[in-house]
Amino acid sequence: MQTVGVIGLGIMGGAMAEALVKAGHRVVGTDVAAAARRRLTRAGGHGVASSAEVVASSEVVIVSLPSVAALDDVVEKIVAARDAKRSAKLVVIETSTLPIADKERALRHLKRVGATMLDCPISGTAKRMKDGSWTIFVSGTAAACKYVAPILSVFTRNAPYVGAFGNGSKMKFIANHLVAIYNVSVGETLNFARKMGLKPQQVWDLFAASPVVGTGVFKLRGKFMVERKYRPPTMKVEIWQKDMRVIGDMARAVGCPVPLFNACVPIYDTAMAQGLARHDTASVHEVFALMSGDKASKR
Repeated sequence: MQTVGVIGLGIMGGAMAEALVKAGHRVVGTDVAAAARRRLTRAGGHGVASSAEVVASSEVVIVSLPSVAALDDVVEKIVAARDAKRSAKLVVIETSTLPIADKERALRHLKRVGATMLDCPISGTAKRMKDGSWTIFVSGTAAACKYVAPILSVFTRNAPYVGAFGNGSKMKFIANHLVAIYNVSVGETLNFARKMGLKPQQVWDLFAASPVVGTGVFKLRGKFMVERKYRPPTMKVEIWQKDMRVIGDMARAVGCPVPLFNACVPIYDTAMAQGLARHDTASVHEVFALMSGDKASKR
């Protein structure tokens, strides 16, 4: 089995690294958090201290990062590491949700040292990977995308090739645009049910799996809302705020009106103000609870 590198061992990157280990790959990974590196080692991988060590032993490196600053830092370290090993093949699979212009800048830097970068953001949570529900939007050089297909198949069978570099991010923006609206809608709906005296569990049972009004968001995050328990998070509100900004910036850049999306922004902002930054995004339900005069849950 091929050695695969993973840079960024957070919720998503850590899940991918452990799935690759279980599939029989040798996995070398790094993260700024020592605890994340130790977690990978306990799972059977090799947690190392630097991106340079990951690049030195891998032909394919998966990157899962929370910010543009983190991507710039990692690319700089990969470029420096390539100076000593420029002739070796290296494909970098960038899976984060970040502005396309920043990913294109990273693409150019890596190309100068003979590395190929693909834009392959993921739609789905770490929990949903276990039941094969991820969609990975694969974009970039067709040959390189085909080369990494066996690795991506460890995570999902739904990894469509969507064309030129950047198309993957555009598809992810569409997916997250919908998720942002669905999540707030479910939070509002279940709060409405509570205020009418209905049992939220019964509402979830009836509608989450409905072929008409049910969605994956209703199934996953609606369950958190029913229980009013938002930890451990599948997506933290504070990280989701970054995705909201990226999508909003893209909509403005292309001159597209997004009034429903814009209406959701203050709901997530209020969740942050309520101290829910590190809770699951399903915690927007508590914003509606507080607006209704009820006591909000901080679980």
